[in-house]
Amino acid sequence: MILPLRRLLLTASLALAVVSSAALGVEPAGAPPTSTDLPVRSVALFSSGVGYFEHAGAVVGDGAAELQFRSGQINDVLKSLVLQDLGGGTVRAVVYPSQDPIARILKSFQLDLTGNPPLADVLNQLRGARVTVSESSETLSGTVVGVEVRQRPAGDKGELAPMAFLNLLTGPSLRSLALDQVRELRIDDPKLRDELGRALDALSQARDQDKKPVRLELSGSGERRVRVGYVVETPVWKTSYRLLLPPQAEGKPLLQGWAIVENQTDSDWSGVRLTLVSGRPLSFVQDLYRPLYAPRPVVQTELYANLKPQAYDAGLEAEEKDVQAFAAKRAEGGRARKALALPSAGYQSMMAPGPGAVADTPLDAASSVASLAATAKVGALFQYTVEEVSLPRQQSAMLPIVADPVEAERLAIYNPAVVPRNPLSGARLKNTTGKHLLQGPVTVFDGGAYAGDARLDDVPPGQQRLLSYGIDQEVLVDATQGREESAVQTGKIVKGVLWITRKNVAVREYRAENKGDRDKTLVIEHVLRPGWKLVEPAKADETTDALYRFEGKVAAGKTTKLTVREELVRDESFALLASDPGQLAFYGRTGELPKAVRDALAKAAQLRQAVAETDREIARRATAVDDIGREQERIRQNLAAVSADTQYHGRLVAKLNEQETAIEKLQAEREELQKKRDGQQRELEQYLGSLTVG
Repeated sequence: MILPLRRLLLTASLALAVVSSAALGVEPAGAPPTSTDLPVRSVALFSSGVGYFEHAGAVVGDGAAELQFRSGQINDVLKSLVLQDLGGGTVRAVVYPSQDPIARILKSFQLDLTGNPPLADVLNQLRGARVTVSESSETLSGTVVGVEVRQRPAGDKGELAPMAFLNLLTGPSLRSLALDQVRELRIDDPKLRDELGRALDALSQARDQDKKPVRLELSGSGERRVRVGYVVETPVWKTSYRLLLPPQAEGKPLLQGWAIVENQTDSDWSGVRLTLVSGRPLSFVQDLYRPLYAPRPVVQTELYANLKPQAYDAGLEAEEKDVQAFAAKRAEGGRARKALALPSAGYQSMMAPGPGAVADTPLDAASSVASLAATAKVGALFQYTVEEVSLPRQQSAMLPIVADPVEAERLAIYNPAVVPRNPLSGARLKNTTGKHLLQGPVTVFDGGAYAGDARLDDVPPGQQRLLSYGIDQEVLVDATQGREESAVQTGKIVKGVLWITRKNVAVREYRAENKGDRDKTLVIEHVLRPGWKLVEPAKADETTDALYRFEGKVAAGKTTKLTVREELVRDESFALLASDPGQLAFYGRTGELPKAVRDALAKAAQLRQAVAETDREIARRATAVDDIGREQERIRQNLAAVSADTQYHGRLVAKLNEQETAIEKLQAEREELQKKRDGQQRELEQYLGSLTVG
């Protein structure tokens, strides 16, 4: 029986023999040239979730460079890799490890290590190969015939246990060696040693499936610089902002913007040029790495209960408040500005603590932050460029990219769907930075104190957005008073179809009371309903796809009212022939309709009423016939129960005769009425079929 420890020692000895193949004088065939390190020099991150990376370095002669990637990045690298040899050299090949399953790879070698075979199975695959075996007492060289298992006594009780024996042909002799007695086994054939070594290398690489080396083999002479670029998936770079509102009537507001970037690559960024691009280029993943043995599709899975922060759409403003075009571009370049001067002496003195007063004064969030980014507009994209960024692998960083004064007006923003009774504290922010502000959270500090959080949508230069960051409890708004009315305006008849023009009127009143000690600017958001026309006020201060915005002042301690009136004019139609007389009579009495239309409707109502009256007379005759039929059934039952020679029998027969005469009369009347009804219906149809009035 082969003991586990002995088997482990044998396997280790076998691996050692393979690894030491160079010491046996066997050189690996086609040894690759020495690799050169190519560090990252520049990175461009896009808001669409991809990044462009560029490496640069020097190679000598027929050299090579190796880059490490995760297996999930190989498809992107194969799709986007670009290379440039600045010394006139050429690219021979880009070599990378296969993505074949490990079982398929192992089966491609002469020695199949699939399924972790025991030593006996490996030796059976070596049948016919020359090996050197060291036993406890001697060393033998020969040809492997095979491995067989025999039953041999084991232990003190003499129980039988299976034992593996190596059958070896040594010259003219055939030797059988117990494997548990073998101290060392060497494969004499260098090709087999190389095959086993490559199989073990494949197993070693399979342990780290997420690391894949990509080798760039270059041909040329002398020392040359090489540049390599590629696009891979990266975390979306994000932005967060700080809006610093000064005390009332002191200085200008300041906006700080921070870019949040992650280095999720396997390379350290040391002094790289980092570009943050706000555009969204199209990008996709195609499976180029996996060997394709049969066509098949690759399906990828697609990728805020508190008061939810509000994001405000840009609106089309009224003419007197149109945003003027942003005329002067900011001239920024090179490295970062060293400092940002506070625009107001009062604001600065308020924020700057004196000696010994650090704990009693607000933190000055603007004095030590300056933008590190140079900005530029590239076609439809906008980019921030930060020089010499150092960020270790698997680390993240916040980089200041905006530190500018902006225009911001304090507002109270009311929307009944958000908070029914109070507006939100907010501001109208105008982007005067000259930069494209990407969407992100905004933390608002008012007079140095935290005021709340807001959400900012994408804001190009010169545009403005609303921000809300808290509930304004000093202002109460009542939006419960409202009504809707509907009235007929006019109508006409076209080929028997009545067309009614109806006007719907909706009125909503907003009453706002300012319980504070300061006047406030109140913005009321009113739902925009498609098709409805705004009548009062004549126009909104701002309009979005879903909202009207009305702006006004609410004096301290006062109440103000806004009435919003909307109208919707729409047409209704219905066929007069299918209408009941009551409906026709109703519209015939509607004074908003032209007199000719009302007269035509009145005549149509008379004709329709005549048909309806005849229908009722026909129905009465049919009911009378049914009643007589039920009475006749009763009389016939009585006749069957009495004798034919009795007086009662005669009475019953006479009654039946009378009823038969009545039925014949009713049926004749019904036929006449039906003819009358048909004539009335034809008259109605002829009248309405060509009726056009109004």
